[in-house]
Amino acid sequence: MASKKASLRVIILCAFYILYLVIGASIFSSIEGPAEKKLLNHLKKIRDDFLKDNNECISDTELEAFLEEVITANDRGVSATRNVSSEPNWSFGQSLFFAGTILTTIGYGRVTPLSEGGKVFCIVYAIVGIPLTLILFTALVERLMLVTSVLLDALHRRLGHLYKTFHIRLIHLGFVFLFLIVFLFLIPAAIFTLLENEWNYLDSFYYCFISLTTIGLGDYIPGDDSNQSHRPIYKICTTFYLFIGLTCMMFTLANIYDIPELNIGYHFYLKSDEEEDATANSAAERSRLQSGENSTGEKNTTYGAERVNDAYQGDADRKVLTSSINEG
Repeated sequence: MASKKASLRVIILCAFYILYLVIGASIFSSIEGPAEKKLLNHLKKIRDDFLKDNNECISDTELEAFLEEVITANDRGVSATRNVSSEPNWSFGQSLFFAGTILTTIGYGRVTPLSEGGKVFCIVYAIVGIPLTLILFTALVERLMLVTSVLLDALHRRLGHLYKTFHIRLIHLGFVFLFLIVFLFLIPAAIFTLLENEWNYLDSFYYCFISLTTIGLGDYIPGDDSNQSHRPIYKICTTFYLFIGLTCMMFTLANIYDIPELNIGYHFYLKSDEEEDATANSAAERSRLQSGENSTGEKNTTYGAERVNDAYQGDADRKVLTSSINEG
């Protein structure tokens, strides 16, 4: 019975999830389709103008081959702009940033291993490092929960006589959200806007959100500009920001899951139905005991007889006590 209810809920959840995917795809297609078409037309015009001006020097086939090489190199993190004079991607600072994106599963994809040995090491490194990172984050979140419990206790002492426990937990969660938004999104976005010449505030905020949710699209990466001063140090600081930010994101999720009313996912687990059935069975059992029935639904005559005898005995005791008082 429990598995049937859980399966029905999961089927409904899957249907809703597919609908959500379709809606998202439709909206992205309608928004980004015209922009892509505009960019393609612009590139086609530039290409045609270039061939027209240099038709005696280069053919369409040669230009196509050159562009393919440039695009392939760019996809591997090697830029062909500025006469290929950009700083290498595998300095220590850059490599530390890359290792951090692997262990946190952000995986921007802009810079990837070029050698066979690098690919093999990346696999082994991720197999060991990702579970280790999850263990580290879990341990840190557990200690942060102990710290924030002090605030929760203070709210209970100050507001316990005015609000219910659920409302106090919501106020506490509001403080956690405020800290998250201000110190992990708003302030870092302002800093990235100052450090990245080509980013506006929306771009910076977008980067913070995409990174700390581990989506990692890779369209915006700090320090990719070859003119960026102190680029290795900048990459190292960004790596620490990502680790701290992801820890705080997990801490926020832990606070949400800690409130039973907000833990929606619990209702889709088999365990939830088993506990509901156990609770219902316990209630039914208590009801049967109170009505004098045994576990098979039959009248418990012994239990009923004992209750009758107790009642008669109580009446007899009261009669004796009454007669004693009258004689006195």
